[in-house]
Amino acid sequence: MTDTTANELSIDQQLALRTAAVRLGDEFSGVYGAETIERFLHSSYDQFATTGTIPNYLPLLAERFARQRLHALAKVEGHHHDGKPVVLFLCVHNAGRSQMALGFFQHLAGDRATAWSGGSEPGVKVNPSAIAAMAERGIDISGEFPKPWTDEIVRAADVVITMGCGDACPIFPGTRYLNWDLDDPAGRDVADVRPIRDEIERRVRHLLDELGVQVAA
Repeated sequence: MTDTTANELSIDQQLALRTAAVRLGDEFSGVYGAETIERFLHSSYDQFATTGTIPNYLPLLAERFARQRLHALAKVEGHHHDGKPVVLFLCVHNAGRSQMALGFFQHLAGDRATAWSGGSEPGVKVNPSAIAAMAERGIDISGEFPKPWTDEIVRAADVVITMGCGDACPIFPGTRYLNWDLDDPAGRDVADVRPIRDEIERRVRHLLDELGVQVAA
């Protein structure tokens, strides 16, 4: 059913994934069955297992990503629609620009809109300079993690913001695409990241205004 087999996982990882499957099963009860949930959970695990992530964190990352994917699938399939706009921020490594944009969007929009992020070639961790620059604005993105995008996540988005992923960015009919031409903060210190951060904030605020989403005070 999945690429991940029990023989490849430690006992602790197996237990953590089973526990995650139970939580997701309760959360999506009546929408998706155990087989679908386990398939998404294990395929999410497999995607992170190849990036050098610390093994003990893999079940947690897999659960978080599987939850996001299942919410996206539920919207695509018409099982759930709360009327809130969904925005997807995409860059190459999902370690800098798209993470800062996600941080500003979530901070400013609160629960009035939904935002996700992803990368064409996800890195191992979020850029420390991006974390530090955002912390100066009182926004903590240290708990985020680079992740890929999947078809259901892109299809569930009302607006897809691309930042330097070029031809690798997925295109689906009926989805609004915007390209933000921004410098890549990779390898830059905090001082050099600040102007990028400020431009991202400006664009996120403009996007929220276009979407009619009230910005938090």
